[in-house]
Amino acid sequence: MDYAIEARDLRKTYPGDVRALDGLDFAVEPGTVFGLLGPNGAGKSTTVKILTTLTLADAGTATVAGHDVVRDPDAVRRAIGVVAQKAGVDREATGRENLRLQGQVYGMRGRALEQRIDELLERFGLTEAADLIGRTYSGGMQRRLDIAMALVHRPSVLFLDEPTTGLDPEVRADMWREIERLSSDHGITVLLTTHYLEEADRLAKQLAIVDRGTVVARGTPEELKGDLHGDAVVVELERAYNGEVTRALDRVDGLREISVEGTALRARSDDGARAVPHVLQALEAGGVQVTSVTVARPSLDDVYLRHAGRTFDAAEHETETKQMEENR
Repeated sequence: MDYAIEARDLRKTYPGDVRALDGLDFAVEPGTVFGLLGPNGAGKSTTVKILTTLTLADAGTATVAGHDVVRDPDAVRRAIGVVAQKAGVDREATGRENLRLQGQVYGMRGRALEQRIDELLERFGLTEAADLIGRTYSGGMQRRLDIAMALVHRPSVLFLDEPTTGLDPEVRADMWREIERLSSDHGITVLLTTHYLEEADRLAKQLAIVDRGTVVARGTPEELKGDLHGDAVVVELERAYNGEVTRALDRVDGLREISVEGTALRARSDDGARAVPHVLQALEAGGVQVTSVTVARPSLDDVYLRHAGRTFDAAEHETETKQMEENR
């Protein structure tokens, strides 16, 4: 198969021996939404920078739209659209002017460009605001204009790097619907990076879970969750305990993949509802106080826990702690 995007053994280390990518591999089928899911600091944005020719990998190879990102970067740039984490809108130019400038960068002129601008303004619900300057746009409007700008030259591959960060839930849902249409109605290949589990679950046809610069799991969201047989049992403890929890649960048959992070206890069981009374009884007998317990079908957070060895929240906290230490 000729993949729309293919990355092989990508490696990247920044000064200070910060290893951003450590042998990252994945391939994206044409016309699909492909998700790179991982916490902040997992290497997602570095991957996008390499694939969009903004930085070079230390090792490995990558192609986008059939073009090698090192040997033929100009062809890659003509084939792609990019929506970065930070808005690319000129806040002192109107929406129409932003789109016109973007088209001119790609050599578009005259009537064809103006028709394309009108088409995109209508498609993204920005016609009435077309001649208002960017700083009057809401966050959601700016994000829609960002995507419209990335599509002016009709790219075959679109990179969306954390496109819904900072948006309120209603605007985020609107953005999800638009991303789905880009692939289903227009055949555009979309590479979406996100740290929102729900977003990846909803949008990605194929998914690669990234942790510490490498892919730890890949497949459809349903395949990945389906590999985790049974139910997730999550118990919120009154306080953090040491070894009492795992010692207490040694007495419960059918419980597996037991982990404790702070006051959160997680485990898996083939029948979560049936396991709960036994779990609570064992914890009480071990002197462990419980504040709540829930049973749920497998989620992408459970997938991440299985393959990365810690929860998504714990990984995010680890990154935040490192960043605080580096900024001291």
